[in-house]
Amino acid sequence: MAEVLLYHHIQGLTDGVRAFADDLRQAGHIVHTPDLFDGRTFASIEEGFGFARAKGLDAIRECGVAAADDLGPELVYAGFSFGVTIAQLLAQTRPGARGALFIDSCLPVTEFGEAWPVGVPVQIHGKEGDEFFDEDLPAAHELVGATAAAELFAYPGDQHLFADSSLAAYDPEASRLLMERVRAFLASV
Repeated sequence: MAEVLLYHHIQGLTDGVRAFADDLRQAGHIVHTPDLFDGRTFASIEEGFGFARAKGLDAIRECGVAAADDLGPELVYAGFSFGVTIAQLLAQTRPGARGALFIDSCLPVTEFGEAWPVGVPVQIHGKEGDEFFDEDLPAAHELVGATAAAELFAYPGDQHLFADSSLAAYDPEASRLLMERVRAFLASV
């Protein structure tokens, strides 16, 4: 069993993100899903970014980091797209991280330090033709090349947020495979 801190994407803590967390709970894991948008969800990425910019991206990230303060150090940090920015920061800078799961995004390791922490496994998932994930592929490849503890999974298609069952971009087959890989990962940490 793993304890996971899962951060939502820019459209908020949607029913699809909640369902993803519930699937992990059904597999026996403890999953925390902080709501960084105070209950708001958005119909589009653009609307979500508009809200986040108005609220302040740094302020939202600070709230995300604070959500980890009341939890133990041995967490798996996970995120969807925008949520990866917080999950990756914590995985790289908080001692005791058990692992990291990055869905739809990956930042350069140098954003948060010199190198990926030794002994912290990470999985990166995204769609091959997703315009947002394509921008992050060089960072994902760099991370995989820097540590044997990193895996990159690229799925066919171009949908962003494809694992959120409440959005039009949802891809059931890719999501099933992603969940299978995530469950195996969590069983190993």
